[in-house]
Amino acid sequence: MTLNPDIKVQWDYGTAYDFLSSLHVLHFPDEYGLRGAWAAGVRSRLPNEVREFLETVIGNFNTPLDWIHNLPQPKDAATALVALRRIPGNERLAELRLSPVDSRECLAVLQQTSQRGHWDQETLEELIWIWRQARPGVQIIPGEINEQRAAEILALYANPVHFGEQYLDALETYYKAFFSEEDKRISPKLDLALKKNQKLKAELGDFNYLTKILDPAGLAASDGVEEVVLAPSYWCARRDFQLSADGRQMVMLFSARPKEESLVPGEVVPEDLLLRLKAMTDPTRMRILRYLLQEQLTPAELARRLRLRAPTVTHHLHALKASGMVQFVRKGKNEHLYFAKMDSIRETYALLKEFLEQDVNVVESIDFLDNQFL
Repeated sequence: MTLNPDIKVQWDYGTAYDFLSSLHVLHFPDEYGLRGAWAAGVRSRLPNEVREFLETVIGNFNTPLDWIHNLPQPKDAATALVALRRIPGNERLAELRLSPVDSRECLAVLQQTSQRGHWDQETLEELIWIWRQARPGVQIIPGEINEQRAAEILALYANPVHFGEQYLDALETYYKAFFSEEDKRISPKLDLALKKNQKLKAELGDFNYLTKILDPAGLAASDGVEEVVLAPSYWCARRDFQLSADGRQMVMLFSARPKEESLVPGEVVPEDLLLRLKAMTDPTRMRILRYLLQEQLTPAELARRLRLRAPTVTHHLHALKASGMVQFVRKGKNEHLYFAKMDSIRETYALLKEFLEQDVNVVESIDFLDNQFL
């Protein structure tokens, strides 16, 4: 898969991206190296009913990046909430295009369910089939595809009025309980990251800049895309993306958080370092890294060498990929060739060295002062 040589890069900016993507980080902290106890503490600020609703929504739907991109300035969390209030409750699901699979086929099934107000076994099976047959490059919510998850999604779409009311109430509650203060903390970081990447793009040009930053999933998704809109995100270190309804534009997040910083205010150990060290604590993953530093291999080839079942190897590869230490390229239609990212491994050494050699008295005193004002 190659980029369109005439592809254009545009920029976007606003804390609304972090407002919604932070919810995914808080619900799946292990994927981001975030301390689970701290994430649970933030979630515990919400009433039980709101927590349960968000667990279902965040676990089954994408982040509506395309909707955020079309918000008016300043595109902060407050702007997103105002825009949501102005959408009739029964239309919020359709406007947000929330879906487990970022495809027209999946959205068509879900929107038909909203119009009918009910779903049946045939609809459920069709949704699962679309989920499993999603083409390469389509953004898909991770996790096991099963009838329970599909039924949860269809139940939400079958009652769009109720969903619209609950969704707005949940986001307003989350904003008041946590994100209103976070909004102020991260804004300067977004501004710095935006300027840094704009400078790099000016030096390289649109095509070369995108070639440098896109991973295989983003590259596959760019097929047919004429314009990529890049927005900085302090919370989402991964390059999450979403295509516009016509498939001609892709909105993508890029990390605005310095690798030496932590998501947790006052925390001195960066999440990137924790995530990578945690990924390497398993001896099987260490062996996988050693193999992949020498050559590119498929999960099946790794399974044979390690004498393990293929699903076990895939599980370990997912953890290593989430840590940023391995990546893959496509081999044919259905196979992936994995390889180790040596630059990421070297970066892990550097982050660990920098952390261990920091002046403890200075760092811990800053940590203490930060926590006094939380």
